[in-house]
Amino acid sequence: MAASERVNPRQVNSREPADRHTEELSAEQVDAAVTTFGLLADATRVRILWALRDDELDVATLAELAGCRPTVASQHLAKLRLAGLVAGERDGRRVVYRLQGAHLRSLLTEALFHSDHQVGG
Repeated sequence: MAASERVNPRQVNSREPADRHTEELSAEQVDAAVTTFGLLADATRVRILWALRDDELDVATLAELAGCRPTVASQHLAKLRLAGLVAGERDGRRVVYRLQGAHLRSLLTEALFHSDHQVGG
């Protein structure tokens, strides 16, 4: 059986996706993952990203949903934008933000699914 045809045993008995990184990880991949996880290690940023999972929203709306001031939301969005996790597009005088890629939406969903099990038992 060719390596590309091998079945991941974890995938057969679980809902986990196939492991796409069976090879050794590069330093760049690890650094990018650490940066992403570091940015997700903040409650305000998780709330902002969660609000963006299905919608494009402006800073004022995101601040309200995240429970912070617009200036605080703007600072968090700047970090998320620099890391490539969100993108902003000018709409008149305001900037509307969206998640950058479906993979981030999946990561958030899985992280919060995991947290449900930790909180709920």
